[in-house]
Amino acid sequence: MDSINHFKNSIFPDPNMADEDGLLCIGGHLTVRTLLDAYYHGIFPWPQEAFPILWFCPMTRGILEFKKLHIPKKLRQFRNNWKGEIRINTSFREVIKNCKSQKRPGQSGTWIIPQMIHSYTDLHKAGYAHSIEAWENEELVGGIYGVFIGNVFSGESMFYRKSNCSKLCLWHLTEHLQNIGLEWMDLQMLTPITRNFGGEYIPREEFLNRLQADHRKPEIVF
Repeated sequence: MDSINHFKNSIFPDPNMADEDGLLCIGGHLTVRTLLDAYYHGIFPWPQEAFPILWFCPMTRGILEFKKLHIPKKLRQFRNNWKGEIRINTSFREVIKNCKSQKRPGQSGTWIIPQMIHSYTDLHKAGYAHSIEAWENEELVGGIYGVFIGNVFSGESMFYRKSNCSKLCLWHLTEHLQNIGLEWMDLQMLTPITRNFGGEYIPREEFLNRLQADHRKPEIVF
């Protein structure tokens, strides 16, 4: 894989050209190179079965600034008493497969189509997609995965088999990102959990400016 400098000249249209629903363009393939190009420019795929790939850059973007991070008291108590452990990148494919099957209120399906599992596993093998995993008695009970390129981490999806375990993974992720020098992460769109952690929406222009500013910094290793 080439240096991330390769992606300065994108194959995608200007993200500011996305429509009011955030749709920027349609088509293409979920290759490692295409995905890296997209994320580097603040674009992400949101596939649907039987349709060409849809690429988005919404007018408002969910982010989590770590200085505004809020950890609920009950979650702190849960972690203090929890007997499991958090691991990083030991079972990426299982995390994304569990995210696919996670039932979500108000949603009848998932954007994690089979092609997504294959492509993001390839992205993981290339060193750009990562999983944070909660393990208890050698059972995977929660997880979150996302993409890290150009000093920006974009959270993709999370799941749990035991209450609070996906939240533990998100908390651990924020701690890890702060430890390596990051000040915020991309959430794409907010959920009740990420709102509770302090997530907020910012205008697309502000998000893209943040993205470009972090790209100019010395490269950080996940």
